[in-house]
Amino acid sequence: MNYFPDEVIEHIFDFIPSHRDRNSISLVSKSWHKIERYSRHQVFIGNCYAISPERLIRRFPCLRSLTLKGKPHFADFNLVPHEWGGFLHPWIDALSKARVGLEELRLKRMVVSDESLELLSRSFVGFKSLVLVSCDGFTTDGLASIAANCRNLRELDLQENEIDDHRGQWLNCFPDSSTTLVSLNFACLKGETNLSALERLVARSPNLKSLKVNRAVPLDALTRLMSCAPQLVDLGVGCYENEAEPESFEKLMAAIKKCTLLRSLSGFSEVAPICLTAFYPICENLTSLNLSYAAELQGNHLIEFVQFCKRLQLLWILDSIGDRGLEVVASSCKELQELRVFPSDPHDEEDNNTAVTEVGLVAISAGCPKLHSILYFCKQMTNAALITVAKNCPNFIRFRLCILEPNKSDHITSQSLDEGFGAIVQACKGLRRLSVSGLLTDKVFLYIGMYAEQLEMLSIAFAGDTDKGMLYVLNGCKKLRKLEIRDSPFGNAALLADVGKYETMRSLWMSSCEVTLGGCKRLARNAPWLNVEIINENENGRMERNEEDEREKLLKCHTSINTNVAPKAKILQIIFLYNDTKTDHKKTQESNQFTNTIMKVILVNNNGKLERRTSHGGKRSHQSLNPGNGGDRAGSGCTVAAVEEEEEGSYRRSSLDNLLRKDAVAGTVDTREAEAVDILRDAAEDIPEAAAPMDNQEADNEIGILFQTYQRIEL
Repeated sequence: MNYFPDEVIEHIFDFIPSHRDRNSISLVSKSWHKIERYSRHQVFIGNCYAISPERLIRRFPCLRSLTLKGKPHFADFNLVPHEWGGFLHPWIDALSKARVGLEELRLKRMVVSDESLELLSRSFVGFKSLVLVSCDGFTTDGLASIAANCRNLRELDLQENEIDDHRGQWLNCFPDSSTTLVSLNFACLKGETNLSALERLVARSPNLKSLKVNRAVPLDALTRLMSCAPQLVDLGVGCYENEAEPESFEKLMAAIKKCTLLRSLSGFSEVAPICLTAFYPICENLTSLNLSYAAELQGNHLIEFVQFCKRLQLLWILDSIGDRGLEVVASSCKELQELRVFPSDPHDEEDNNTAVTEVGLVAISAGCPKLHSILYFCKQMTNAALITVAKNCPNFIRFRLCILEPNKSDHITSQSLDEGFGAIVQACKGLRRLSVSGLLTDKVFLYIGMYAEQLEMLSIAFAGDTDKGMLYVLNGCKKLRKLEIRDSPFGNAALLADVGKYETMRSLWMSSCEVTLGGCKRLARNAPWLNVEIINENENGRMERNEEDEREKLLKCHTSINTNVAPKAKILQIIFLYNDTKTDHKKTQESNQFTNTIMKVILVNNNGKLERRTSHGGKRSHQSLNPGNGGDRAGSGCTVAAVEEEEEGSYRRSSLDNLLRKDAVAGTVDTREAEAVDILRDAAEDIPEAAAPMDNQEADNEIGILFQTYQRIEL
């Protein structure tokens, strides 16, 4: 294709939506890399600390749409410290200074401030879309800035955010000339809503397709909104716990009947059953239904509603629907592709006859042949049921089974559930995401390693016998990118057996396992391209020590790729390896010239004297670039391996053969060598000069200064 003009190749690239494919084609040649650089308008970053904002802007100067993820999803369960990070402001600041033409921003689990939203609203004239999912740190004042200043706003989507509602007038900040809204979702807001401002906004937005309101919007206001927007396709309703007057009910039903294009329905946090019947006329057109917040609805009400939804492709519902309700779903919803059944009361220890069991799961698998994704919370399961499900639905790509009681065995045979999950991974050849639970031994992980060839994400809880279980998975699942383990007996042997495996993974999370602090440190030394994160949840804030076996055992140990957090520790050796993107050096000619480009800043103990040694393979200079990202973490482009203090006055130096791995050197981007020089220079500014010898106390003081500059640097 070298004979094609660049414009033609760029046009071809426009038909390649996959980020992975775009990354791959950029490595073919310098010409393709340059074309891809200027033609890439959408960028997805799965970890906001995987790369610095400045690096992103240099790589993709024509960026229009950016998706950023911050905290790991365990933050939703309060398993990540509140001060973990994930700050948006450094990104907005860098993008605004670079005058990037940003139009769309999607954030998940990020810390967003009102200042950031204000800067965002004033910096990008053509900004059109803001999607915030599970974010916190901001108030309705920030939303008011977005409403007032983003004159071309098409989408404002707020999903499950923690927002301080200072005043309910932020909707009034939309200018009267604002007519561009296509999607508006503020269901997570808990405060009052300016109903008149909302009605005026909806009335002057002829292209509005999606509207999700909060619980403060009453039934009569919802009726008026639907009358103003009969073109709605997606509707999220609020709280209607009081039965409507006959006249109000008739008006609501009339407004609903006019919404002939409605295909998605959600909400109903609190609703009187009679109000639910008003939506019956549109049920036959629905393809998506989310009743996962309708805790007040009983099983019979859910059944009556769902049985009219013949065309459903997606259903999120509570387990209060019961097995009988799932049987109705199976007989009515033949087009169903995704099902999620959530626990209505996950902490209820009493027997609940309405909770779902293996009976409902088998019924769904038999009646919904197009089902390919399921999340199923239940209190019991059997091997026979799982084997039947595997036979009925071999097209699963996501199978997540969560048995609420840990280590729950087959409730009929009292055996482990190894064979059941083994049948799932053996039958479902395209399985990419799997969550296992219940009583499980190492045997199930042997099955997973043998048959789950396409598996990308695996979640494990209260499972396994020995380190072999984890090794089976790591050795067998070649495409595994994310591994989450909690409360399982996997320890240092499994963690350290094959550290090279982690190069292909995005993250490894281990919580309440048998991994020790020393094991994590050895992992950091043996695999310097990894970022190791340790979160200690001991009450006194110190690592727990077991005096009997003289080992340090972590209450919580999380080992993450592309994530930098660590407790403060004494560091006498720091190696910076430029390691932004790993490539196969045999595949590209460009990478060869960077093979020897290794940045290293080494602090070594030379007969009791601390010295600084630096060397690099760069040939060009570049303006100094701060490797920090967000002010609290080390940025992308450097990997740090630290050596802990063995005994007072004596430090151990790691083998450079392990640290300076050839395959840890980055390759193809023509600005990387210069950036590596920048990282070296910035780091060198913070490292003490070795003109005068320093004793160990002075060294410790200097190291403390270094830590203040690079807070939360990995071990």
